[in-house]
Amino acid sequence: MRRLRALAEGLGYRDVATYVQSGNLVFSANGAPDAIAVQLEAALEADFGFGVPVILRSREEMERIAARHPFHDRQDDPARLHVFFLAGDPDPANLERWHPERFTPDEVLVDGREVYVHFPNGMGRSKLTVELGTPATARNWRSVLAVRDLLHGLPG
Repeated sequence: MRRLRALAEGLGYRDVATYVQSGNLVFSANGAPDAIAVQLEAALEADFGFGVPVILRSREEMERIAARHPFHDRQDDPARLHVFFLAGDPDPANLERWHPERFTPDEVLVDGREVYVHFPNGMGRSKLTVELGTPATARNWRSVLAVRDLLHGLPG
């Protein structure tokens, strides 16, 4: 994570922080989110030698996401609540073919570029697949809240 922070600082990003060994990077930067994502993807590939999709969320988006997990009242264990962050909007054709009710008892709600999931038996036992036609990355609820809290420490 030290190398990731150094890479972000080398791109001119400010207030750079990471959360454990999760790949979560928090920073301040000027520019359009899409341009920042492209710049960061190119730098990661050049520095680490492999491509990694970059999925960005603003402080405001993380606040909204952290405030509204629809299943938070069902589970005291944050390891059983997840958010899948999508790089783009889900493909409508994939949404039509994807039937999350097949994965009961897991509960799923697609909300724009986020997929909220409750894994009552744990993620490792789930048969759920999130194939919505765009890259995605999942974080458990503890990580979502920790990243949100890191964002509170950024200026402005």
